[in-house]
Amino acid sequence: MLFRRFGRPGLLGMAARTAVVAGTATAVSGAVMGHQQRAAQERADADAYELEQTVPAAPPVPAPGTGDLMEELERLGALRQQGLLTNQEFAAAKQRLLAP
Repeated sequence: MLFRRFGRPGLLGMAARTAVVAGTATAVSGAVMGHQQRAAQERADADAYELEQTVPAAPPVPAPGTGDLMEELERLGALRQQGLLTNQEFAAAKQRLLAP
């Protein structure tokens, strides 16, 4: 004798439906999170590439004999301390100042 139940699903049916809904929600949220991570990584890569492509302008070096050498070196040192010049840029500008 086979009984068919009509109306509300039984306990087993509710558990199965809940499992399907939870599994679908997990799959969708995982896909959304993966997409967001990929988009964030692409933006970070694009920003890093753009930053690499920008060439910082070298600070102007006065013509020889037109300014006090110590003042210029102090100005360059202040720019380096403020983070406006890297150590390499500072060394290059200092070398240009001290070169005969």
